[in-house]
Amino acid sequence: QVHLVESGGGLVQAGGSLRLSCIVSGRTFSMYVMGWFRQAPGKERAFVAAVGRSSGNTYYADSLKGRFTISRDNAKNTVYLQMNNLKPEDTAVYYCAAGQTLSRYETSSAYNYWGQGTQVTVSS
Repeated sequence: QVHLVESGGGLVQAGGSLRLSCIVSGRTFSMYVMGWFRQAPGKERAFVAAVGRSSGNTYYADSLKGRFTISRDNAKNTVYLQMNNLKPEDTAVYYCAAGQTLSRYETSSAYNYWGQGTQVTVSS
């Protein structure tokens, strides 16, 4: 069983930054590709970013390129999401997810395991 725990969410003013972390336990972290998704109130869960088994391959939602950065530290079993220049429309619950392949990395069904989510609220 794989267990994911997100942290780092909170309340921030527009233009601020947050770094989310997701610690993975239960299996060899480096065998999984990792993704971040978000779900705003009344909306479907949406892809944010994904990273391959090392930090060499990264992918982003087009609208978030340049503001968000995904990375991973396999020695710490942790994946990160650095979020800069945050906007009120970034307000959502952010989830990390673990999967076996980067195929269809932008779809939630491609991931096998999910964290419980962390709330990010950006005030204007």
